[in-house]
Amino acid sequence: MHPRTPEQASFAASIDAFCRAKTGTRAQRDALTQHGVEAHNPRLYAEMAELGWLGVGISPKYGGSDGGMAEMCLFAERTSYGLAPVGGYITTAVAASPYAKFGSEAQKQKVLTGITRGRVEAISISEPDAGSDAAAITCRATRTSGGFLVNGQKTWCSNAHFADHLLLVARTQSSGSRHEGLTMFCVPTGTPGVEIRGIPTLNGKEVNDVFFTDCFLPEDSVVGKVDQAWPQLMSGLNSERLLLAASMLGRGRRAFDDAVAYVKERKQFGKPIGSFQALKHRIADLATELECCELLIYRVAQLADEAPDRMLPREASMAKLKTTETAKRVALEGVQMMGGYGYATEYDMESHLRATVISTVYGGTSEIQRDIIGKTFGLQERLTTERDRQ
Repeated sequence: MHPRTPEQASFAASIDAFCRAKTGTRAQRDALTQHGVEAHNPRLYAEMAELGWLGVGISPKYGGSDGGMAEMCLFAERTSYGLAPVGGYITTAVAASPYAKFGSEAQKQKVLTGITRGRVEAISISEPDAGSDAAAITCRATRTSGGFLVNGQKTWCSNAHFADHLLLVARTQSSGSRHEGLTMFCVPTGTPGVEIRGIPTLNGKEVNDVFFTDCFLPEDSVVGKVDQAWPQLMSGLNSERLLLAASMLGRGRRAFDDAVAYVKERKQFGKPIGSFQALKHRIADLATELECCELLIYRVAQLADEAPDRMLPREASMAKLKTTETAKRVALEGVQMMGGYGYATEYDMESHLRATVISTVYGGTSEIQRDIIGKTFGLQERLTTERDRQ
């Protein structure tokens, strides 16, 4: 990022220096991630907490510090560029918003204070038949004496295996529209009746299935209002999409820099391969696309900071769509430019590819982002009207 203020410049420089010292070599990263298997290192994360970085965006009342969405994006971008294994940050930051806006004082004290001290939070929304169509949730929380009994399955739950709590969205009513009758709950991961099973993926240990079997949650587990989870969820979409975009901007820039460094040194036919027009033009295009992503992300972050309660569905979806697709393209092009070495685990490019490919799926697929953007121009209503006429 090109920081807009001296404070942001100092923050970015501090993160960069930390990453150079702690995760600057392949040997350091392998030691912190069990050779790329683990996406999050609690000890490293705790060090960042001690520096006050995890409190950005959280009220000082709960141990937080100054800063808003721009600074949160900056943290996500620079740690991603530095390849710091702090994969728990984004789900934690996204989960913090509903607690801050709708949680009880006791929930805020427990969860938000824990976040500033380096604890990780997870979000449990998706189900086997409710992914992009989140309103299709069937995991049920049934009222019982003193609280609720939860039964059902959640899936693709990032970081649940090392999180303190799950921010669960379950169905509490079946009447009304599909978007009604959903409720948020704060569920400690050690609660009886909760079973977390890892899902092996191309990029290591990241996501999980979560099974609820007669899991009792007391009344004070409800976050916000019963049956009102949908509008509460919608209020947090800006942060999720922007933070995912910022993280992939960092990873895309790292893949770009790694590719440029390689083509400057690799020689064929008596000269560096980066001097060939085909590669120079490819580099020029990728650099331009990354610059566009940066400008878009931090413009939207500025809008979010100016009006924290404002919904930005078009802008946030554009940032997520553009940046994740660009980061994926950069990594793919990086593999192509590096040839066989881009495919080899000796270099980081293959890990950049694994990290960026999935980014166009989680947090709302690129197709869903395009659909959201299209709807903001009124296209959904026009298509329905045209279909009715036919």
